[in-house]
Amino acid sequence: MQKRTVPAALIASLSALLLMVLIYAGSRGLKDFDSALIGYAVATVFALTAIVYRYTLWITRPPTWRYFKAGWTHFLSWRNFRRYTMLIPVAWWRDIFGQTFILKRSSTRWAAHMSIFWGVILSLAVTLPLTFGWIRFSLIPPDRYQGWFFGLPLFSFPIEAGVGFAVFHALDFSSALLLLGLGLAIWRRINDVGLLTTQRFGFDLVPLVLLFAIAVTGLALTASSLWWEGRFYWFLSLIHQVIVVAWLLSIPFGKFFHIVQRPASIGVTLYQTVNQDVEHYGAQPQTGRCKRCAQELPSQQFVNDLKATLDDLHQHYDLGPQHGWLQEYCPTCKRVLRGQAYYQMMGKRFL
Repeated sequence: MQKRTVPAALIASLSALLLMVLIYAGSRGLKDFDSALIGYAVATVFALTAIVYRYTLWITRPPTWRYFKAGWTHFLSWRNFRRYTMLIPVAWWRDIFGQTFILKRSSTRWAAHMSIFWGVILSLAVTLPLTFGWIRFSLIPPDRYQGWFFGLPLFSFPIEAGVGFAVFHALDFSSALLLLGLGLAIWRRINDVGLLTTQRFGFDLVPLVLLFAIAVTGLALTASSLWWEGRFYWFLSLIHQVIVVAWLLSIPFGKFFHIVQRPASIGVTLYQTVNQDVEHYGAQPQTGRCKRCAQELPSQQFVNDLKATLDDLHQHYDLGPQHGWLQEYCPTCKRVLRGQAYYQMMGKRFL
């Protein structure tokens, strides 16, 4: 464990340092940094540190690291790139951007996931650069704004035109999208019997409550500035910041950490596809066969990697020279072997 925690702590510390350097550089030596947003910035640095630390611990576990390394090896192969050019873009769409694998289960569940995912992503894409001082806007009299990024001018736009309205209400749009997804998710968790029996308050419901509070208080800030003549704005902004900070700090330790883990599934998809494609290896088949019934197993590399991973975890399933390894049998034959072993141990008493 010590061999994994020290590198993880070092990488996490370097990530936090890099982010702070980028904040300093992107805000022109903190000239463009808004001190009112310091709570968001500090929470983001701590959240990034915890996320990188936990992700590094996860990725360096024997099973994860073996498949992670194999996935990158296949990805960086020129032969694989030529043969599977569209595999990675399709996998990114299916597993990340479009999440069509969820659509096969339920359209309501897919709509909820997509709304929450893109609502969070769009909110972070707007909030983080503004928090770090990377993006700012300056007035060009009488009615235009100039956008800046890392101290460099980007473009100017009219304040009252469609572009200006879209820019200054981007967080309102993302909040509305988020509320739609949260409404669908909460409706499922209230009406789905399976979810009612398995869900946990702290792990499944608290993240939804935090996101709901973030969206509502964010919209309330807009309402205060547009319609309430600024009343309650200071109180609402403080409450909103506290909730956002709590959500950011919960990411590494709660349900939303799977968003960070999910892209690793792209490497697993490439790993499985390459290893199960017999033609890729020419005339020498690489697909394993069950030692008992000769049923086709996953690729031979997968079986070998599984053996090595279990060996790393000090779990040995060598059945002897006559029977080989347990991993060389299909699930049905594993159950048969287990039944035979029980019968031999119990004798007639088994019946």
